[in-house]
Amino acid sequence: MPLQGLDHYNVVTTDAAESARFYVEVLGMRIGDRPPFKFPGAWVYCGDQAVLHLIEREEIPESGTGRLDHVAFRATGYAEMKARLDAAGVDYFERVVPRNNVTQIFLQTPDGLKLELGFEAEDVAAAQDAAD
Repeated sequence: MPLQGLDHYNVVTTDAAESARFYVEVLGMRIGDRPPFKFPGAWVYCGDQAVLHLIEREEIPESGTGRLDHVAFRATGYAEMKARLDAAGVDYFERVVPRNNVTQIFLQTPDGLKLELGFEAEDVAAAQDAAD
């Protein structure tokens, strides 16, 4: 199966520092390394895994999923997944994470929940090599 497991959940907040402090001081998690995205936020770790990604915005979106921005899965089979999405007529967009080069595919479920599928750089490179 191309989905390997839950990677993280992403929450929109108006104060990433305060939200992060809650997870650290109350729940015993820790703030950890975060790629140099062009928007403010924090990654909160449980052990060695960044399970909560906080995004800071001036206000919480009233449409979509509100505070819950998206749910992310680690995935394999980049080319196969793109072919499946294209065949199903699912709209999606891609972004490459600065520094670790994970390719993220973002899509919405029929009920409007945003999903992120994260593919390691080697998986994407192999798919691109096979296409050449």
